[in-house]
Amino acid sequence: MNKKLTKTIWIINDYAGSPSHGMTYRHYYMAKELQKKGVNPIIISASFSHFFNNYPPIKEQSYLTEMVDKIEYLWINVIKYKNSRDKKRVWKWFQFSFKLFTLPKNLQKPDMILCSGSAPMLVIPSYYLAKKYHAKLIFEIRDIWPLTLMNFKGYSKYNPLIYLMQKSVNFGFKHADHIISVLPNTDKYIQEQGIYNFNFTYLPNGIFLEELENPSPLTNSVQAQIPKDKFIVGYTGAMGMGDGLDLLIDVAKELEEISKIHFILVGKGSEKERLKARIKNLKLHNITIINAIPKKEVQSMLKEFDTCYIGWEDKSIYKYGISANKIFDYMYSEKPIIHLFSGKGDLISKAGCGLTIDQHKSSLITEAILELFHSSKERRKAMGIRGKSFVLKYHTYSKITDKFLDIFTAKKKSQKAIYLSRN
Repeated sequence: MNKKLTKTIWIINDYAGSPSHGMTYRHYYMAKELQKKGVNPIIISASFSHFFNNYPPIKEQSYLTEMVDKIEYLWINVIKYKNSRDKKRVWKWFQFSFKLFTLPKNLQKPDMILCSGSAPMLVIPSYYLAKKYHAKLIFEIRDIWPLTLMNFKGYSKYNPLIYLMQKSVNFGFKHADHIISVLPNTDKYIQEQGIYNFNFTYLPNGIFLEELENPSPLTNSVQAQIPKDKFIVGYTGAMGMGDGLDLLIDVAKELEEISKIHFILVGKGSEKERLKARIKNLKLHNITIINAIPKKEVQSMLKEFDTCYIGWEDKSIYKYGISANKIFDYMYSEKPIIHLFSGKGDLISKAGCGLTIDQHKSSLITEAILELFHSSKERRKAMGIRGKSFVLKYHTYSKITDKFLDIFTAKKKSQKAIYLSRN
């Protein structure tokens, strides 16, 4: 890529974090790579997120500019809420969106605006800003809203909030200069909305090599919680609805007589306390829950596992694909992966780096764990090597950002979606 580029990109995402603050990291990694390629990224995020561990030092002011690892962040002051289910979270979406109309005038003017908020309404003020500054508008889809709420929470499409979300999303589909998504089949969803005149690029999640090549060691207190001389089935990440962790607990119960197999769950989330209570009620001693660890320690934790687990519920929304960050962390660790999945775009099968179970039955998870437990170390190692090769070939943020910069020179809307890669 041309390192003499002097373009400025505004990245608008009300959940954009950093290693200093906590999840989410996608746009922090992209910003680091953009800087290497001569682009000036400015991340516009909210002062509060339930994913954050540390918060920006914003007080009564509406906006705060802060340099985070040489990246300029503009924090927008928003209401705090208790957890992901708190209704105040919805008010935060509106508050953040409205404040985008009155951003500080001293910000470097953008050549491109990347709108990537979890709140679908963000695309409307983002469109206004793009018109104001004659900038190209990129609409990024990380989750398919409001379909996610309809699939997991059972909301009707006639619910006023759902209706507003759908109208906002469709507005973005119609008016953005380019649509990108971490999900490979999002273009199919757009067409299902009756929209065909758009440019589309599949731009998945991935790995930031600088971070993974130099992991921090686990603390002594965390290391002490990991049993020795066991076959470890491990999970890292959010413990929320839809992660298939109840089924993993069922499997732990089935396999409690095999003393050499142990389960470890690492992370936090809305379901964590309930899962801990369930493990206690079942009197299981072959499963350990460890509190969330810093991102820089994740690879050190994965080295302790013999196989990694990731699960999804059997929901129709997964026909558009998946792109969980933990998949790429798992692949880089060279560990075989047990994948509970029944949708489209199965990266584990594509890479040949593990075992995919296409039905949500605990007996099949048990069989997969026992298969790997009885497999040779050479077979498990071969799976792991294939995973690492795959993630290095397709999913480094350097390569992802190169594809993103290609959008600078992409034409305006065409009658045919653009596919830079589906792997």
